[in-house]
Amino acid sequence: MKYALAALLLMATPALAFPVTVKSCDRQVTFDKAPTRAIANDVNLIEMMLALGLRDQMVGYTGVSGWKTLDEGLRSGIAELPELSAKYPTREVLAGAEPDFFFAGWNYGMTVGGEVTPETLAPLGIQVYELTESCIFVGPKSKSSMEDMYADILNLGTIFGVDDRAQALVAGYKARLSEVTAGVDREVPLRVFVYDSGEETPFTAGAYAIPTALIEAAGGVNIMDDLEKSWATVAWEPVVERNPEVIVIVNYGDVTADQKIAFLEANPAFANVDAVKNDRYVVLEYVEATPGPRNIAAVEKLVAGFQGD
Repeated sequence: MKYALAALLLMATPALAFPVTVKSCDRQVTFDKAPTRAIANDVNLIEMMLALGLRDQMVGYTGVSGWKTLDEGLRSGIAELPELSAKYPTREVLAGAEPDFFFAGWNYGMTVGGEVTPETLAPLGIQVYELTESCIFVGPKSKSSMEDMYADILNLGTIFGVDDRAQALVAGYKARLSEVTAGVDREVPLRVFVYDSGEETPFTAGAYAIPTALIEAAGGVNIMDDLEKSWATVAWEPVVERNPEVIVIVNYGDVTADQKIAFLEANPAFANVDAVKNDRYVVLEYVEATPGPRNIAAVEKLVAGFQGD
């Protein structure tokens, strides 16, 4: 993403009156003023910040190079910002940067019961906003939907006093989504499996992960949408039994999308799976398959792939 829209939105907009309160998972978080020393964890969360024009309010980022590479657009967007931790940051690392805000999620920089949580950071004066998709780790939530990503954009807009920018972004996302899905046939949704990683057992998207919403928007159904989790490991047997017609490959890390496809095609256990027999794969980059500004482009890719383009 080139963040052109964000640049257009950098015109002066009236700041919201503070204090403001937003819902972050099962918490209500109040901000007396807009953060000025923010840190975001992971590429998709960083891109939300950049899409809102908040680069100058950031002092660094975490959780990228340990797993992923930065594309040209994201690299230029965070030029001169330090990566404070290649993977999940420690409490000490965050404290050393003296931030006032940490944008992360459960299994997106924080782990339940770990050393970095909203509760452990509060004594350091660091307020936390949690990625909506990840809230299933700390309490009940509704099934994944595009509204999860929209909520994060809108809440960040409120937190940073750029509500007008956030509203404009979400309106643009919704309009584009309507355009790219206008001709989608939803009467008989395609059976779709999300293959993130793993050979002995696959890591995949369940009911609460954003790919379920992306697939449904594009006219498919996630064959694992009865998995009451977001991202999780399953066995191969139910995947074969449910016989996906399309396999969505998440591309990141040391094992490339091509290598994942080669593994599927070389394994006799998958020989009768429709997607493998018919060579029907759609590759989504990690940043497209996780909540963020590239989700609309991801739906567009899925629509094309489902239609055989």
